[in-house]
Amino acid sequence: MRHVIALDVGGTGMKAALVGADGTLLHEARRATGRRRGPEAVVETILGFAEELRALGQERFGEPAAAAGVAVPGIVDAENGIAVYAANLGWRDVPMRELLSRRLDGIPVALGHDVRTGGLAEGRIGAGNGADRFLFVPLGTGIAGAIGIGDRIEAGAHGYAGEIGHIVVRPGGTDCGCGQRGCLERYASASAVSLAWAEASGDPEADAADCAKAVESGDPTAVRIWQEAVDALADGLVTALTLLDPRTLIIGGGLAEAGETLFTPLRAAVEERVTFQKLPVIVPAALGDTAGCLGAGLLAWDLLADQRPIDSEVSA
Repeated sequence: MRHVIALDVGGTGMKAALVGADGTLLHEARRATGRRRGPEAVVETILGFAEELRALGQERFGEPAAAAGVAVPGIVDAENGIAVYAANLGWRDVPMRELLSRRLDGIPVALGHDVRTGGLAEGRIGAGNGADRFLFVPLGTGIAGAIGIGDRIEAGAHGYAGEIGHIVVRPGGTDCGCGQRGCLERYASASAVSLAWAEASGDPEADAADCAKAVESGDPTAVRIWQEAVDALADGLVTALTLLDPRTLIIGGGLAEAGETLFTPLRAAVEERVTFQKLPVIVPAALGDTAGCLGAGLLAWDLLADQRPIDSEVSA
């Protein structure tokens, strides 16, 4: 059975799969990233994991994987296959595509940014399925975005497109690690809500999920904190939809797990803010934490599809 290797590398863990041509997950596996051992050890863990998957595919399906796709965090030069920088993994300028291809006996390898890769999957086979223009925004430790146009994700001229978390929504506000003040992710990410609720509740272990439960029980402090996050998020999203005019807004990540506790006030807040803009459909992400892995598989299959005409011309 023809298949590809898919890897989604996170700050603490990796998700991997063997993916069939129809997108079916034929085999799934997880492994710790092991970032405390340093960037070189992390890269070796990725290569070793991919090598094991290749051997398993050969044994189980009678042929090696046709290609591989890998999604990584941080700054990514997808065109040249370079993992440029990832603060949470400590690496710089890792030639990931070359290293993986070499370890996997020369098969083609696609490299992608983790959020854009997850957005690719949500757009094609998840919540955005059928939308010709969409914006995927996961609300996690930070906030990023993937701009979907047709069946592709727009990376921008330098690979930085979609950094919605660094839209300034509160000028002169809280310092952000990017060097600006008042960035969206300092107010509306899961980590921002966790921090605000931990401080307000006096429980250092409290997080955004606890805040959402307190909102549902009517706690006035939780309601205030939650609404402040929703308002900031709506301000950022309206800026994005003014620029991009998406048909669908897909919201994912940890904060989206609150369900209608988030989506009901968020839809209302966005609707209140739009004037001439067309209101997009706002929906929760559908693929959960498998989006990155599924997207990596799609990258691999896309790579094979793109190479087909070239191969045909060569053979002709």
